[in-house]
Amino acid sequence: MKKSILFTSILCLSLSSQAQKLSNYVIQYNQSFNGNTAANQNAILVYANEKETFVSSAKEMNGQLAPPYERVVVERSGGNALLKIAKLKDGSIILTKDSLALSKQKFNATDETKTILGYPCKKVETSINSNKIEVWYTDKLGVKGAPTELGQDLGLVLEVIRNGNTRTFATKVEKVKTIPDQLRLKGTEKPYDELSYKDLIWKNRFIQIPVFRKESIRFSDGVKSDSILRFANGTVLVKKVKIPKIKTSDNVFVQLVEQSKGDAYDRTGSVFIIPTNKAQSFLDGMKNGMGTLPKYENGNGKAYQGVVKTASFEPIVELMRFFTPFGVKQFNYLQLKDKVWQDSVLYRQDVTELAGMLSEQEVYVGAFIGNYDKNGHEVSVELTIHPGFDAESKGSLKKTMSLFTTTNVMEMGGQEYGSMFDKEKGLTVSFHLDQDAKNVQLRYITTGHGGWGNGDEFVPKENRIFLNDSLLFKYTPWRNDCGSYRLSNPASGNFATGLSSSDLSRSNWCPGTVTPPIYIDLGDLKAGDHTMQVQIPQGAPEGTSFSSWNVTGTLLFD
Repeated sequence: MKKSILFTSILCLSLSSQAQKLSNYVIQYNQSFNGNTAANQNAILVYANEKETFVSSAKEMNGQLAPPYERVVVERSGGNALLKIAKLKDGSIILTKDSLALSKQKFNATDETKTILGYPCKKVETSINSNKIEVWYTDKLGVKGAPTELGQDLGLVLEVIRNGNTRTFATKVEKVKTIPDQLRLKGTEKPYDELSYKDLIWKNRFIQIPVFRKESIRFSDGVKSDSILRFANGTVLVKKVKIPKIKTSDNVFVQLVEQSKGDAYDRTGSVFIIPTNKAQSFLDGMKNGMGTLPKYENGNGKAYQGVVKTASFEPIVELMRFFTPFGVKQFNYLQLKDKVWQDSVLYRQDVTELAGMLSEQEVYVGAFIGNYDKNGHEVSVELTIHPGFDAESKGSLKKTMSLFTTTNVMEMGGQEYGSMFDKEKGLTVSFHLDQDAKNVQLRYITTGHGGWGNGDEFVPKENRIFLNDSLLFKYTPWRNDCGSYRLSNPASGNFATGLSSSDLSRSNWCPGTVTPPIYIDLGDLKAGDHTMQVQIPQGAPEGTSFSSWNVTGTLLFD
């Protein structure tokens, strides 16, 4: 019994002595691009000994790094496992572990050598995602480590060069008594497979604002929801959404995913904001009837409801104009050889320029697809806010003013089509600036419609925009790349010519795409009254077929 106790004591002393004999190092790295090293960067710190390696940073060690952030750990004894550990914004810690990752890294040896910080180094090369990577490492310290997971099993990596211009390099190597205890796992981390781990970190890096989740847009009164307002027989969805503060360095995106649930045709769609800064809003017309909104007339005998700004009303602002394809998902059974149809269509657009009307606001966000199908479409919509690459938030967000929107999102609720361009007057709107406006732009979206051979969907037409009776800008909107989206259009008709309907060029839109805005510089505008006019040579009707134009104009200014 005494011998057993004595042996155990000697073993413990031996293990303790081995732990004390471990050589611990800390290596600091900086980064440069094209030879320029930025000041005040967050230095990479690598702590290493013969049994383990930790990749951290100066700000993490000092408690100055805001989540989410990652740490790499290599457990060299017992399997050479690579661990990735992340702290999320809610304070939780997650990890993923791979015992094969390091063995899968492949390098090509070279004969090149050089000395870095007094240590002789060898060079190896590899390629990752078409990026040429050069790695310089030394095996003279008896420890292994690297500033990333790449090269962790080579030796101690002291320099990494990517594509000849991005350099990560050691600035000092120091021997330390111990590795900081704060780097070690506490046993409360939740393990994930690598894909789920990456997804959690990615989603933690930005703000997601869900608006609609797998909601039906169809011509029916049968769909009800407590949180979502539905108008025009279910073809329009509206929801009040709270938006957090948006900094000038942030980027804002809108995203929509669409599938057909029964409608086989290409349809006009829109994600829009309803301004509520005036005495009357578009939402009032939705609730009380479109006839209650201000009407615009051009002399052709028609009244166009809620399409232009007045002293007491602003029309909707389209975040994104999109067009559904021919029956994606629902009609994928219509097979063609060598065609593999898409399961859905993703529409995603940068709308950062409209952040001024979103930041710290509760806004009404709407989604519309014009259709008379009882099964219609299914959509998911979200807004996302992403921190900018420039951490500094300078200046203020752009101010916005909605001038006109002829996209008749209440088409199935009696709103007139945008056919006012059949007269020379076209669309004319007056607006007032309370103070001088600088760096003014017109955010302009335009698409032509009239789906027969001579209709404006298929005939190029010049758009002319006048400011205070002077021609400001003219161009002919046209898309000739529609054939690129054939795999989203399973129900598109095929012609004897070998073309499909979805291949045909159109007036600034294609089935299955977004129509992005253009930005027209207006310079500086003085305080006071101004007018803007849009003229388009709209084609004449043929029988029951007619042409129309969906145009949206929003002022952006300082």
